[in-house]
Amino acid sequence: MSPLRIRKSVPLLDKGFRGPDPFAPRQSVGAEFVNALLATALFRCWHIIVAFAGWSTLITVLNDRGHMLNIDSALLTAVGTVLGFVITYRTTSSFQCYSDGRMLWSSIIFGSRNFARMVWFHVPDSEPVEGESLEQIKAKTLVEKKTVINLLEAYAVAVKHYLRGEDSIYYEDLYHHVKFLPAYTLPAGRPSMADHGSSITHDFTMAGAEGGESYRMKQQSCRSPDLPQPVTSPLAQSHAHDRTPDSVNHPRRQTTIVKPKDYHNRQDSKIQHSGDKKRVILPLSEEKNLCPSSMPPKYHLVDLFPFSLLIKFFLERGRSVQGRKAARLRAKMQSMSVSHNLPLEISLYLSSYIAAIQHRQVCDANTISSLLAALNLLVESLTGLERILTTPMPFSYETHLWSVTAIYCTVLPFMTWSTLKWVTIPTTTIITFFYYGFLAAGEEIENPFGYDKNDLNLDHFTNIIREELKAVTSTPPPDPSHWAFVPGNDLVFANNEGDERIPPSEWVKRGPDEILRTLSNW
Repeated sequence: MSPLRIRKSVPLLDKGFRGPDPFAPRQSVGAEFVNALLATALFRCWHIIVAFAGWSTLITVLNDRGHMLNIDSALLTAVGTVLGFVITYRTTSSFQCYSDGRMLWSSIIFGSRNFARMVWFHVPDSEPVEGESLEQIKAKTLVEKKTVINLLEAYAVAVKHYLRGEDSIYYEDLYHHVKFLPAYTLPAGRPSMADHGSSITHDFTMAGAEGGESYRMKQQSCRSPDLPQPVTSPLAQSHAHDRTPDSVNHPRRQTTIVKPKDYHNRQDSKIQHSGDKKRVILPLSEEKNLCPSSMPPKYHLVDLFPFSLLIKFFLERGRSVQGRKAARLRAKMQSMSVSHNLPLEISLYLSSYIAAIQHRQVCDANTISSLLAALNLLVESLTGLERILTTPMPFSYETHLWSVTAIYCTVLPFMTWSTLKWVTIPTTTIITFFYYGFLAAGEEIENPFGYDKNDLNLDHFTNIIREELKAVTSTPPPDPSHWAFVPGNDLVFANNEGDERIPPSEWVKRGPDEILRTLSNW
C-alpha cells in the first residue's frame, strides 16, 4: 500500500452563518499603516497638542522679546510627578476594564465548550413513548441537542450585539438561530431612560455601541427599510395604547410568520407590540435584507476637530451625522433608551432544556450539575460585562483630571523658559502628548466592546465559538471501542517510537499479565 498522503483540505464554499474572519489580511500595507496610525492616541488628541504647541510658541516669543513671563520652576518636578501618578492610575483603571472584558469573554468560551460537550456526549436519548419508534426518538434527541447547541452560539453572538447596543435579532449571524423562539419582554442590564430621566428622545434608538447605526440608519447600510424591531423597542411600546385588552392579556407566547403581502402592509408600524409576545419571522425573500454581523462605521470629516464639536448639537436635533465619533455618541444615547436583553432571554431557554431533561430523569445528578454550572458561568459573564459597560469613570474625577492636566500644560512654558529657551516649544509639545495621550487611551479602552482598533475583537471570539460547536456536532459521540482498539494504536505500551509496534488486538491476546510486565519495564 502506498503511504498515506496528507493533503490540505479545501475550504467549504458555504460559510454558513459565520461572519468574516477579523484577522484575515484584507488591506494593503499602506492602508494597514494608516489604520494603525488612526488607532493611536495621537489621532485622538492631536488638536490639543497643536493648541498647546501654539501656546508655548506664543510664550516663548514673548519671553524672547523681553516680556519675561516666568514662573519659578520649583513645583515643576513635584507637580509633574504627582500628575503622572494620577494619570497612570486612571489608565490602569481603564486597562483593568479591558482586561476584565477579555477574561469574561474567555469565560463565555469556556462555558460554551463545557455546555456543548455535556449536551452532545452525556445527555442520552429520551425514553421511548407509545407510538414512536427508537429511530424517531433518536432523531428527536439529535434535533433537540443541535438546537440547544445552536442557542449556545446565538448566546455569544447576542452578547456581542448587546454590548454594542445593536438591538433586535435581525442580523445575519443571529436571526436564524433564534427566530423561532417566543419573545420575553426582559429589561436591559444597561441604563434605561427612566433610570436617567434623560430628555433625549426615543428617536435615538441607535444600535451600535462604539459605532453602530440607528435602526433607521441601518435601513441604508443593511439594505432593508422594513426589518421589524424587537418587542421591547421604544417605538413598539409607543403604540401600546393601540392594543386591545385581549392582546394585552393573552397568555400565550407566539411566533408569527409574516406573509409578504401582510408584511408590506405593515410598514407604518414595522414592529410587534410588546404585549403580544410575538417575534416576527421574515419571509424567505426578505432574509437577504438582514443586517451584517458586523457594522463598523467609517471615518468621516466630522471626526476631525473642530467639526467633531458639532456632533452632539446635530444628533440632539435628530440630524443624521456620520463618522466614528458620532457613532460613539449615538451608542451612549442608545444606552439611555430601552433595550432588549436577548442574551438573558436565550439563557432562559437553555435553562428550560436543563429542566426538561431533569424532569425526564434521563441524566444523572452530576451531568445536571455540570450543565447548570456552565450555564451559571455564561450568565455570570454577561453580568460582569454589563458591569464594565455601565460603570464609567466618575464624572467629577474625570473632569478634575483633565482640568489639572490642562493647567499644568498651560503653565509649563512659563516654568521651562529660563532653562530651555526655544527648546520650550518641543518640550511642551512632547509632554502634552504624553499626558493627554494617556488620558485619551484610557478613555478609549474603558469600554472595549465596540469597533475601534483598540477594542476587543468580539467577532473573533464568536467565530471561535461557532467553529468549535460545529466541530463538536460534526460527528456522533465516538465509542472508545471504535478508536482505542484500532490497528493504528500500536505504540500504546511503548517507551519510544523505536519499540516493537504491537496492535491492541495482540495485547488482548497476550493478557493482562504481559501488559503489566511491559509497564513495569518503564
